[in-house]
Amino acid sequence: MPEGDTVWRTARRLHEALAGHEIVESDLRWPGIATADLSGRRTLDVVSRGKHLLHRVEGGLTLHSHLRMEGQWRIEATAGLKPGWRRSPDLRALVAAPDWTALGLRLGMLDLVETAREADLVGHLGPDLLGADWDATRAVENLAGAAVPIGEALLDQRNLAGLGTLWTAETLFALRVSPWATASGLERSLVEQVVERAHRLIDSGRQDAVQSTTGSRAKGETTYVHGRSGRPCRRCGATVRVAPVGPPTRERTMFYCPGCQGGHGPTDDGRPQQPLGSESRQDGRAGARRRYRP
Repeated sequence: MPEGDTVWRTARRLHEALAGHEIVESDLRWPGIATADLSGRRTLDVVSRGKHLLHRVEGGLTLHSHLRMEGQWRIEATAGLKPGWRRSPDLRALVAAPDWTALGLRLGMLDLVETAREADLVGHLGPDLLGADWDATRAVENLAGAAVPIGEALLDQRNLAGLGTLWTAETLFALRVSPWATASGLERSLVEQVVERAHRLIDSGRQDAVQSTTGSRAKGETTYVHGRSGRPCRRCGATVRVAPVGPPTRERTMFYCPGCQGGHGPTDDGRPQQPLGSESRQDGRAGARRRYRP
């Protein structure tokens, strides 16, 4: 799933293309809002909230979307828009301004609500790591009170909004914390370090479409553990592994180094794991998927 920095860049591109311009055509292909027409309204702004996108238009309306696993917002020149886009079975939303057209493809969620009621859709989210109102103290409090594995707690958007498996895995590796250590059992000072490191990583990540924690942009060299199961740890040489974290039916894959992070996780059966090549990158094309196998 695209992480908060990818969604932030998506919002910025949409804002730059549409803000201040009148919508000349709209097509919302989603149950319950398919008959809505935004034409004639001006786009006010497009912002991200965690992994959610909020496209605000005149008249007090907000078009809300979530990319989920395969979604993407694509921008094309309005004058040269190919007819095939309108016929695409992947098209969920089309919002056109005189110069640029935004195409929502394979979106996971699409809602049209009163702007005053945006909280109905995103009010449950914790502090937004990339938001102007980022509140590190509140994020620490949320995590420190979570009686679940720290990897699970970081991925819970109610605690802090924007992190996915990449930034979570890289944060915990950097601080030598096991993803399965109970969040509420960690020293508060360590939780503060986790929050500070996660914020620093995702904040730097939004500046570049290539998400890197190593400082390298070379393919296969951008991360320490994420996407590197079966390969040697860059720090200690032990074999990087991947195992699920989180409750049944809602598990997420978590990459970690047993040598640096306190041994094998309780959900890791210890079987040999083969490397799958270069790590999966979320580079703004939102939706690329890679399945990891043991």
